[in-house]
Amino acid sequence: MSSVFDRLAPFIQDYIYRNKWEELREVQVAACDVIFNSDDNLLLATPTASGKTEAAFLPVITEIYNNPPKSVGVLYIAPLKALINDQFLRINELLEEAYIPVTRWHGDASQTHKNKLLRDPRGVMQTTPESLEAMLMRRKQQVIGLFADLKFIIIDEVHNFIGSDRGVQLVSILERIQNLTGNIPRRIGLSATMGDIKVAEAFLNSGTGRSCAVPDITSEKRRAALMLSHFFAKEDDLTDPGWTPFFEAIYALTRGKKSIIFSNSREETEINIAHLKQLAEQKRERDVFFVHHGNISASDREYAEQQMKTSDLPLVTGATVTLELGIDLGDLERIVQSGSPHTVASLAQRLGRSGRRGGVAELCFVFAEEKPKTGAAFYRQINWDFVKCIALVELYRRGWLEPMSVDALPYGLLYHQTMSFLFGYGECSPAFLAQTMLKLDAFKAVTQEDFGVLLRALLASKQLEQTDDGMLRIGERGEFETNSHEFYAVFVTEVEYSVRDKTHEVGTLHKPMPEGERFILGGTAWQVLELDRENRIIYVEKVKGMSNVSFMITHGELPYYTTVLRMMREILRGSEEFGYLHPTAAERLADIRAIAQASGALDTEFFQISPSTFGIFPWLGTRAYNALAFALAQKLPNCVDAQHSTWYMLVVGNTTEAQLSAALHEIKTENLSIEDLAVPPLLETFGKYDEFVPQELLRKQFIANKIDIAAMQRDL
Repeated sequence: MSSVFDRLAPFIQDYIYRNKWEELREVQVAACDVIFNSDDNLLLATPTASGKTEAAFLPVITEIYNNPPKSVGVLYIAPLKALINDQFLRINELLEEAYIPVTRWHGDASQTHKNKLLRDPRGVMQTTPESLEAMLMRRKQQVIGLFADLKFIIIDEVHNFIGSDRGVQLVSILERIQNLTGNIPRRIGLSATMGDIKVAEAFLNSGTGRSCAVPDITSEKRRAALMLSHFFAKEDDLTDPGWTPFFEAIYALTRGKKSIIFSNSREETEINIAHLKQLAEQKRERDVFFVHHGNISASDREYAEQQMKTSDLPLVTGATVTLELGIDLGDLERIVQSGSPHTVASLAQRLGRSGRRGGVAELCFVFAEEKPKTGAAFYRQINWDFVKCIALVELYRRGWLEPMSVDALPYGLLYHQTMSFLFGYGECSPAFLAQTMLKLDAFKAVTQEDFGVLLRALLASKQLEQTDDGMLRIGERGEFETNSHEFYAVFVTEVEYSVRDKTHEVGTLHKPMPEGERFILGGTAWQVLELDRENRIIYVEKVKGMSNVSFMITHGELPYYTTVLRMMREILRGSEEFGYLHPTAAERLADIRAIAQASGALDTEFFQISPSTFGIFPWLGTRAYNALAFALAQKLPNCVDAQHSTWYMLVVGNTTEAQLSAALHEIKTENLSIEDLAVPPLLETFGKYDEFVPQELLRKQFIANKIDIAAMQRDL
């Protein structure tokens, strides 16, 4: 360790002494070894609060201090502006004595500081993929000046990018910058939740020609206290008084403890906090509650973050995924999860928010549901999300995380990057454009023929146009798309109306609200005073009582995994008692097990719903489930009931027991190919730019990413 410490820059050694570090952590020593003694990329996959940020920056800053680059030396990329702002304070403190500037470059950052960096490009630049996209499109020459001698790229929360459209965008942008500058900086990925190291290595390495070092860090096993409680409510309506015991339980769990209450939707977050505020008022106790999600104004989110970090009060913030990532909120004593998280990775991230200073991490799950109706079908009496939550906990305890996958044929992103490139380049020949775009690592599986299909479609729709000498450039419709500020982002952004209490912006809504209408935002009830449609402003005043929530939010399709479904079946079949279940939850699980086991459906191929309708529990993840559904649709035309099928159950109607049994036997035993599946000719689009992609390419993309015949036949 002493030899590593001796190689750090003098001002970093002073920083370590000043902050009374007793020693460098294992991850920091390992990172220094890779940065100082190799030319590899680096992946640091260690738990929350293990010192990853310092592990990356200590050797990287030492390197640019000892050998100052002729441009920005370090590019730090994060998925959230809030994370950039949080890390800015930590990095700035480390670098202020060395006169190495740290510059934030995103939509909310100071233009004065950006201009200063353009005049004198050096130090550390912090940004998002969207801001880099805008720079490449509109400041191409300045990009060369900024990054001509860039040495390191640090990607924080790298797991958040892998397998997403933003991840494809990011690696494409980084490779395009490399092509502009002729310089290939080293990449460093930071993550507390890594399900597949090999996929992460490939993501970091893409387009660099380098290997990736992944130090084997001996992370101390986190101590965690888990609890899961369950409530029945009278109505399936969170505003109904029958839900009071549920909210009382959350209030008791967070009372006197600095906490985050995670929910899976903004609507649920708002209702939870509104009820807790109301309970505090009834009990004549202090209102210590905040709300943090994408519709809350940036100033109010930042205020909540600052208060959570610095206040000695037991503050409580209701949040969605916005606080799942590593923004430093100080010592959090407890995490509450309303309902089930979507994945084991999400569970791990949320659990990691508490006990950050070496204490016990506390995570309390709170479930509520309407009591099942007497006589309902057995599968309707099972709370599948409740069972899934227990399955996720058990998989977390076994150390399993969801595997990562990368879109092999991201045609929508190919459209986006092609338009972005042409916007900045001007015009070029089709051959040069194909050579440039298909050389990018993200699009290496796309054929010349398919790119030709895309280009011809873009010419037909006036996204592109061809000059008399055969050159391609942005067309009339393409100019409309690329000149929009929304083009920089590859995720869908809704039209927003600013909600204002006098001059203070509370947040945003996705639809106009008429005068007199009431709604909840920020955990507070508001009444509309005036609607300014032209400027998209809703003026409001605070009112007493509860109200409805008014968000028009579409939730993207969530993948399911065979391992999770199989764990659910294991739980339903078993009799094991789980020590973290509150008596009410243990009782509900016992009831569910009795119902499931009595049905006999856990150990049969299918079960009868009506004389000609059958249900199948395939216990398959999304890709294998799709393969089964399309195979059955081919064998038994017009029999698969998509309307009544769910993520855990496939419904097949208009058939007989013998016909279904024969079809399943053939599906299991035959050598199936994609031609043996009834894949719909017209497919629903999910990506922001899929609307510009011809159906024949969307079909190829869907087959590559959403269907797995081999896994279906293996696991069925």
